[in-house]
Amino acid sequence: MSNRVTVSRREFFPLAALGLSLATPLGRRAFADDTANAGKQVSPDEALRQLLEGNQRFVNGKTTGPRRDPQSFQPLAAGQYPEAVIVSCADSRVAPEILFDVGIGDIFVIRVAGNVVRNSGVVVRGSIEYAVAELKVPLIMVLGHSACGAVKAAKQHVDAKDSLPGAIDGLVELIKPAVTESKAEPGDPLENAIRKNVQIGVEKLKQSEPIFAPRVKEGKLKIVGAVYDLANGTVKIV
Repeated sequence: MSNRVTVSRREFFPLAALGLSLATPLGRRAFADDTANAGKQVSPDEALRQLLEGNQRFVNGKTTGPRRDPQSFQPLAAGQYPEAVIVSCADSRVAPEILFDVGIGDIFVIRVAGNVVRNSGVVVRGSIEYAVAELKVPLIMVLGHSACGAVKAAKQHVDAKDSLPGAIDGLVELIKPAVTESKAEPGDPLENAIRKNVQIGVEKLKQSEPIFAPRVKEGKLKIVGAVYDLANGTVKIV
């Protein structure tokens, strides 16, 4: 398959300057147990279905652990064909490849404390845009998780009206809107803030020009939010 470029070289120069080692897309692939489906285009709904099926296998203790042996790497050395972007927290207990039971080359993972999207800067947004514009990924999932320490810190410091040292304070500031916007909701305040933080990220991406919004409108891209329960392993769409 030929490589279709939808953005200019100049638009991606800053990203390249960051030294990201990203392979040129050669086609598409579906989540499968081998590389036979390389080049296959899947719909956003199908990509989401397969992610959730993988999570169900994980929850049920029936994981297949596809394409994680040394032999799986060579066929993908020339290019990558992920079917989903996962923007998840950097928390050590949240490993998307494991909890979705996928293998090498299946998902394009961006991890940042608090799974922050809004106002997170060019590194996070540029990475997501690269996956969509260059790799033609049809699905973005913003994945929060229960008991998120970054959201908990934001809640504590909204209540205390104080600040944290160094760059931690700047990170927490990005999450504080989720705390304040969810204050009036019934239920557990921390759970509400975690869910709201995910929803804020999803809405920001859906409205983002020039790459995401047009594709969402055309049905070529789906952007969803979800929360991972650390206690039982379940990923639930929010």
